[in-house]
Amino acid sequence: MSGFVLEGNSPTETIHTQVVVIGAGISGLTLALRLQQGLQQGSRSVLLAEAGNRVGGCISSQSKEGYCWEEGPNSFTPAPALLNLIAEVGLADQLVLADGKLPRYVYWEGELLPVPMSPSAALGSPLLSVGGKLRALRGLLGFVAPPPGREETVRQFFRRQLGSEVVERLIVPFTSGVFAGDVDQLSATAAFPRVAGLEERYGSLFAGALQARRSQPEPPLSPLIQPPPKRGQLGNLRQGLKQLPEAIAQQLGDVLRLRWQATHLKQDGGKYWVQFETPEGSRWVTAERVVLTVPAYVAAALLQELNPQASRLLAEIPYPPVAVVTLAYPEEVLPQPLRGFGHLIPRSQGYRTLGTLWASCLFPGRAPKGYHCFLSFIGGATDAAYARERGVPPLLALSPEERAQLVHEELSQILLTCPGEPIRLGERLWPQAIPQYTLGHRQRMAQLQESLAQQTPGLSVCANYLDGVALGDCVRRAEAMAQEILKSGHG
Repeated sequence: MSGFVLEGNSPTETIHTQVVVIGAGISGLTLALRLQQGLQQGSRSVLLAEAGNRVGGCISSQSKEGYCWEEGPNSFTPAPALLNLIAEVGLADQLVLADGKLPRYVYWEGELLPVPMSPSAALGSPLLSVGGKLRALRGLLGFVAPPPGREETVRQFFRRQLGSEVVERLIVPFTSGVFAGDVDQLSATAAFPRVAGLEERYGSLFAGALQARRSQPEPPLSPLIQPPPKRGQLGNLRQGLKQLPEAIAQQLGDVLRLRWQATHLKQDGGKYWVQFETPEGSRWVTAERVVLTVPAYVAAALLQELNPQASRLLAEIPYPPVAVVTLAYPEEVLPQPLRGFGHLIPRSQGYRTLGTLWASCLFPGRAPKGYHCFLSFIGGATDAAYARERGVPPLLALSPEERAQLVHEELSQILLTCPGEPIRLGERLWPQAIPQYTLGHRQRMAQLQESLAQQTPGLSVCANYLDGVALGDCVRRAEAMAQEILKSGHG
């Protein structure tokens, strides 16, 4: 077991290492890789423990019979840190990029209407009325009421900035699509920090967007990424996103331990002691540093005795359920030619599906010739209210067959041009899917970091509930955490 020091040969033997990372999602994998690289020249070491039997966390790529689809994150914005990591682990030739000009649709009043992607497109868009367009323009130019001096929800911020029409027809479905969230619960500054910050720094969203683009040069990109992505493109890998965590895991070698579930965490003698249940029995690991890259509710359970305040703050982060239903249809029952990114559905339109990604229009190799593959999402923070209002079972009470049938029926009304039976490829339920950045989130996270620093120094968290749920955010955060550990001298 290279790099680790073991004492004894009993099932309760202790492993001594410098840094323990708990959780092998993309955050934990990236962090462990950077620590492994930074610690190679000395006698220090890192151990990455994963409770499951595979790496990647919520990344879940599936394939069968010529289809390839995602049951977790479905694409990524090609941030330089993420692209450089892809190149570094040998996957540059596996990168595929979707056409950034593919139309995005919103289903509104019985029609799929394209989302305007430019000022000129906005002027002619049927998605907004003339009054709605004028109201949005007034907000973009900064002719809006000043901030109210208190934290605003997503609805409050964008309604003040751009008006109610933009909120109902664009912001509500977008928020459901990205966060599976509720615009009346999410914090604008936490969920949309870049947009919310434009007003504070530049006085208006339009002026801020222009200034920000000019003043923020892109970090250097690996020469292996050719051609460089264009603005608006989304990325994936030829065999699915799972290729990235699997490639990182290969580089980590025996640093990674699968089916190691952390069950107890304590502090003693200036070190941390972590107990794991493993296929070989119980193991204790001691370390100077511990980093939790698991979901907030898992971290809360581990910290319940060691740091009750941090545990409470983590437990306050809600994770609504989301189901991903993957269906395929023959081309003859679909609009021709089918070209687009996908569609989103505002709750006000009466459908339960939040939106559908047209996966085989985005990336090559997602469906056999003559068929199209669709990923549909149901659930989220507003689903419980939807179910109560209509007297239907909650998401978790539905069977996989019922969820798939529900999605098929709604796709038949929204997208199909004639009756057709779907090929049911998969259905994945995430009982606790995406962390919600509700009002007060930034303050809670500041309190969390303060509590960790004061009560449990040397113990850190690094996960998507902090300040960004995208894959690029996870890589950015993990690399920054690795640098902090390496510079501190405690790792």
